[in-house]
Amino acid sequence: MSPDIMRPDAAPADAGARPGWSLARDAFGRLILIRAGQPDVPVTPVRGFPITAPDEGIALVGAQGQEHAWIERLDALPADPRRLIDEELAQREFRPEILRIHQASTWATPSQWDVDTDRGPTRLTLKAEEDIRRLSAGSLLIADAHGVQFLVRDMAALDKASRRILDHFL
Repeated sequence: MSPDIMRPDAAPADAGARPGWSLARDAFGRLILIRAGQPDVPVTPVRGFPITAPDEGIALVGAQGQEHAWIERLDALPADPRRLIDEELAQREFRPEILRIHQASTWATPSQWDVDTDRGPTRLTLKAEEDIRRLSAGSLLIADAHGVQFLVRDMAALDKASRRILDHFL
């Protein structure tokens, strides 16, 4: 069984075109995919490209990992399903963005860093230099000892002191 696909370019010229499915919440607050002639199924939205294209390529995945629907572009959906997907993604994804690095406890790992993020100040523990992954030329994903993924969207946008600390670990 192939997943239902919502492609804005494949939709009829009618501006009010809707996908062949809808979304709702059940009594337990779970996101449910509703399709005509098929049983309702709990789903979780999963971004295909969470950093580089967060609003493109979203799969609605069932509990066993099977893909039930594919959304080419989130902004092509009607307002109600888009709102439900946004709510679900906000609950599921926690990836603070590092805005400034104040200090590192040591230049060797493990090292504790005091940082400012888009969600406020915090301290992270870098277990090993391998926990810093380059995503593109200027962006990084840093995994701390507790499994939280911190994003550095653009290294060039950081202040000089923050870049100097990062350079010691790259």
